Amino acid sequence: MRRNPRRSFSRMETHDGRTAMRYGEASIMKQTCVACHNTHPNSPKTDWTVGDVAGVWEITQPLDSLVNRINRDLRGMFFVLGGMSLLGVSGLSLVIGKLRQTARELEGKVEERTADLAHMNVDLEKRNQLIRQVFGRYLSDGIVANLLEHPEGLKLGGERRKITILTSDLRGFTTLSERLPPEEVIDILNLYLERMADVIDQYQGTIDEFMGDGILVLFGAPTPRMDDALRAIACACAMQLAMGAVNEKMQQMSLPLLEMGIGINTGEVVVGNIGSEKRTKYGVVGNQVNLTYRIESYTQGGQILISEETLRAAGANVKITGKRQVKPKGIKEPITIYEVYGVSGFYNIYLPKEAEEFFPIPNPIPVQYAYLDGKHIGDMQFTGALVKLSARGAEIRPDGSTDTSLPPELTNLKLNFVASRQFIEASEDSYAKVTKHQNDQGSFYIHFTSLPPTVQIQLSRLYKSIAYYGNPDASAIEQAFPGEA
Repeated sequence: MRRNPRRSFSRMETHDGRTAMRYGEASIMKQTCVACHNTHPNSPKTDWTVGDVAGVWEITQPLDSLVNRINRDLRGMFFVLGGMSLLGVSGLSLVIGKLRQTARELEGKVEERTADLAHMNVDLEKRNQLIRQVFGRYLSDGIVANLLEHPEGLKLGGERRKITILTSDLRGFTTLSERLPPEEVIDILNLYLERMADVIDQYQGTIDEFMGDGILVLFGAPTPRMDDALRAIACACAMQLAMGAVNEKMQQMSLPLLEMGIGINTGEVVVGNIGSEKRTKYGVVGNQVNLTYRIESYTQGGQILISEETLRAAGANVKITGKRQVKPKGIKEPITIYEVYGVSGFYNIYLPKEAEEFFPIPNPIPVQYAYLDGKHIGDMQFTGALVKLSARGAEIRPDGSTDTSLPPELTNLKLNFVASRQFIEASEDSYAKVTKHQNDQGSFYIHFTSLPPTVQIQLSRLYKSIAYYGNPDASAIEQAFPGEA
C-alpha cells in the first residue's frame, strides 16, 4: 500500500479459526484537511501536503456471517418466488380450466349445430328426392338436376345454343285410336312411351315433351356434350330396335303392330324456360325445331331420316343407306336428307336390313286415292289399281297414268279399296306414303302407314298366298279367299 497508495487492498485471512476477508484502502490527504492536520496539536507532523497518505481505512469481515446472511436473503427470495409461482400456477390453472370449459361448451354447440345440419341435409335430401320423384315424371332427370343445383334456372328466358333435336311419331296411330276405347289407347301409349323413355334416358337425351304418340327429345340441352349428334342417331336406332318388344306386347293384346318414324336435325335454337311466372315449360323454339318436324314427316315406319347438318356433326361413324333432296314448307332452298341404318364405333348399333319384295297380284285391286296435306285431304280423287304387293307396301298403277300424273315422292295418301273380287265391299280409309316412282311402268310404290283391321287381314292373306304360290292360279286364290275365285 505504501508503494501503491491509490489502490485498494484485500485478502483472505484466518482469525480465531474463522475465515475472514480483510479489506484496506489508503486515506489520502485532501486540500481541505492539510491546514487542519498541520495545526492540530496531536498531528504527528506539521508539513502535510495534498496527496500524502494520512492513514489506512481497514475492514475485516468473517465470511460465514456473510454466507449466512446471503442464505437468509436467498431463502426469503425463494419463498417470495415460490409464492409468486404458486399464484401464477393457480392463475394458470384457473385460465386453463376456463379455457377447457369454454372448449367443452363450444364442442357441445358444434355438435348441436352439426346435428342440426345433418337433420337439415336429411330433410333437404328428402325434399330433393320428392322433387325428383314428382317432377321427374314430367321433366327429364337432366332438367330436374339442373334446377336443383341452379335454382336461378327457374327464371324465364333462354339462350341461343346449337343442339341436336330428335322427334318421333307413330304411323297411323290416330286412325287406330279412333277404333279403340280411350282406356286401351292410354294403355298402348303408356307401353310405347315407357319403352322409348328408357332408351332415351340410356342415351342421355332430354325428353322435352310427349305430344300424344309423338316425342320431342333434345341432345345438348340443358347439358351439352361433345357427341350430341352421334348419340342422338344411336338413340334413334335403339328406339327402332325397341319397337320389337313393344310389338310383342301388341300381339299379346291382339292389337295391330306399331311403326315409328324418326327425324333428326342439328342447328341453333333458343332453349330455356318459356311461359309465365305461374306456369313455365322448359323447351326450345326456332326454325330448326320446325325443320326437324318436317324431316320426320318424310319418314315411313321403321325409318330414321337426318339432316345434312346432323350428318356433318355426327361424323363418319354414321351408316347411310340412301339420300334424297326435299323442299319442306317454309324452306327456301331444297335440303338433302339421309336415311340411317346404323352407327359404328363405340355405339355399334344397326337396324336389320330387310329386303322388301313385291309380288304381282293376279287380279289387280282397284283403289281410289287422294293427296294429304298435313291433316287436310285434297279435293281431287284419283283412281288406279294395286298391281304388286309386299309385306308392308304395294305398287299402284294410276288409271291413264303419265309421268306427270304420278303423286310426288314422300306424299301421304288416303286410300280406299273399291269393291272387287278381293274386297266384297268398299273399305274404310287406309293411309300410305309414296316411296318412289316406277316411271317406265307409269306406277309408284307406297308404304302402308295405317290399315283398317279387315283390310289388313285380307291384304296379309293375299300377300302370303302369292308369296307362297308365286303366281297363283284360281285354286290358290280360292284357298286364300274362299268363295272369291
